[in-house]
Amino acid sequence: MRLMTFGFSKHCWLFIYFSCLMISDAFLQTHNTLARENNSSHFDSLQKRLIDDGFNKDMITMLYNNPLVYFDAKGVSLFFKHKESTLNYDQFTTKESIQKARNYIKKYKKEFSRAQKDYGVNKEVITAIILVETRLGTVTGKKSVLNILSTMASLLDPNVKKMLWGKISGSSELTFNDYEKWVQKRAKWSYKELKAFLKYTSREKLDPSSIYGSCAGAIGIAQFMPSNILFIAKDGNSDGSINLFDHADAISSIASYLKHYGWHPHINEKKAYEVIYHYNHSAYYVNIILKIADILKG
Repeated sequence: MRLMTFGFSKHCWLFIYFSCLMISDAFLQTHNTLARENNSSHFDSLQKRLIDDGFNKDMITMLYNNPLVYFDAKGVSLFFKHKESTLNYDQFTTKESIQKARNYIKKYKKEFSRAQKDYGVNKEVITAIILVETRLGTVTGKKSVLNILSTMASLLDPNVKKMLWGKISGSSELTFNDYEKWVQKRAKWSYKELKAFLKYTSREKLDPSSIYGSCAGAIGIAQFMPSNILFIAKDGNSDGSINLFDHADAISSIASYLKHYGWHPHINEKKAYEVIYHYNHSAYYVNIILKIADILKG
């Protein structure tokens, strides 16, 4: 991701993200009926809630009247196709991948030096995270963050929740009870992330509809969730803004995140495992990050 998704891995979302990339064309064709939906009814309750929570009414109305902003049923349905066991982490330890990582370290030598000085985090572990998260910043996601977060947050409306179940129930092995649990867990979380996203884009004077990320709403080279950008992300190149698509900012932000959870220059392996686990609540993920970092140090 991934910063905390507080309760979810910043990016256990990473797993979902790569699953999205591996969805076959055949699967996507079967979900044509889950394409763009009219916003007028699906986002009504969501808009009211945002306005009640202090967002400017005119801004919210204009935003959700934008034709680029739509209820992304297809994107959200990909969550139900995720299988962690299908991920091939070995691809990140090939000779080619490791060489690319070494080249990346050389290219951003100054940025890594600054991150290590400011946060005490070594370049190898930061590079390992960027390699696994976004292939060194080359694959950051193609889903509209605004659409994904708005769609999931809108499920707090019982009518919208029922509508989406009607669309996915015939194409998923998910039971209704599982779906209910998923909605209860994700909708509130997504609404919190949506609010953070709107605050972040307002602060940085960005168009919310122009930002693309993973199918979980994670953003940029480091794949941070919006709440994590507000809380931990850093301006790595001192240009006065935080842009997670900028390598300097991404490097410093990852270092800031790891330090926040207890990373220090003389950290032992057990503690390092615990800190990286905060970035992604997956043993598979943590082990591959530590393995790549060890290879890069060798």
